[in-house]
Amino acid sequence: MNPATLGNDGTMNDLLESAGTVLDDVVALRRHLHAEPELGLDNPRTQALVLDALDGLPLEVRTGTGLTSVVADLVGDTDGPTVLLRADTDALPMTEDTDLEFRSTIDGRAHACGHDAHTAMLVGAARVLAARRHELSGRVRFMFQPGEEGFAGARLMIDEGVLDGVDRAFALHVSPNQRVGTASCRPGPLLAGDTSITVTVRGHGGHASAPHQATDPIPATAAIITALQTTVTREVDVFDPAVLTIAHVVAGTTTNVIPETAFFEGTIRCISERTRAHIREAVTRTIRGVAEAHGCTADIQLVDGYPVTLNDDGEAARFAEVCRATLGEDGHRLMPAPAMGGRGLLIRSPEGARGDGVPGR
Repeated sequence: MNPATLGNDGTMNDLLESAGTVLDDVVALRRHLHAEPELGLDNPRTQALVLDALDGLPLEVRTGTGLTSVVADLVGDTDGPTVLLRADTDALPMTEDTDLEFRSTIDGRAHACGHDAHTAMLVGAARVLAARRHELSGRVRFMFQPGEEGFAGARLMIDEGVLDGVDRAFALHVSPNQRVGTASCRPGPLLAGDTSITVTVRGHGGHASAPHQATDPIPATAAIITALQTTVTREVDVFDPAVLTIAHVVAGTTTNVIPETAFFEGTIRCISERTRAHIREAVTRTIRGVAEAHGCTADIQLVDGYPVTLNDDGEAARFAEVCRATLGEDGHRLMPAPAMGGRGLLIRSPEGARGDGVPGR
């Protein structure tokens, strides 16, 4: 599809026409990246491809020291704000099961989340904007971030100065669940903060024929998992929600032996740091209390992942206006509620203060 066919009459439409001139190169880069996925903070091949694609543009380029990031600044002719555009570069540790010509060539690695597209799109944006450098006031900073999938790459890049002097920051994520040519966003909470739960319930093993001589951790674990769902529904405000899912349970080795321990793990998702703090306390209290009622003990580990992604109200409104001007009146969709998935966008503070999310800082 030619991006220009999506445009609306107005001054923004020529940007889509410019994007159309680099589309073939963006698609080719995306497919190259897709075939050679890399994991975590170390994406050297991806970094090399990005640097090669940016070569020759009027950019101030630097690379990371603690990770294979790329930061490139495009400086306009006059003073103005610094606007950051961000893409993630890492893949997922999974095997791609497709027949695509550009499918992953590395077993156990796949660009199943779309970061290959994000990276190629940001390169395309750099090319389009570099051709208009003399029209810019201020600077545009292009941020290519490894380690989004659980490695806190954004935090490392912030430690290395990627947000220094930045006035606004924007990022996006592709989605197969909405109409082509539509951009969805909302002010305030956009994505959930996540906390992992890891629990070992300890009892006393024995033979299945004499459970009264053992302290069975399996019914205790079952009761805990059920009680945790009640904890969420009874203690969390429905208008400031939390989602708790236990997705992995392991206990025992055979049919007639009561094990010493049972293990389970899962996640909590919240859209405010206040609710996250409350649910952490409630989950810990529930696990310990139910375990004790069954004569067991529990080792509990709660680890906070990414904070809540918060969009600046003003920048979200600006984003909606630009989408409508560029893509037409139906080009922007206001999300009715936050999504409960978590992403490592721009982590500004552990409290989840504005700056964790985009649009806006």
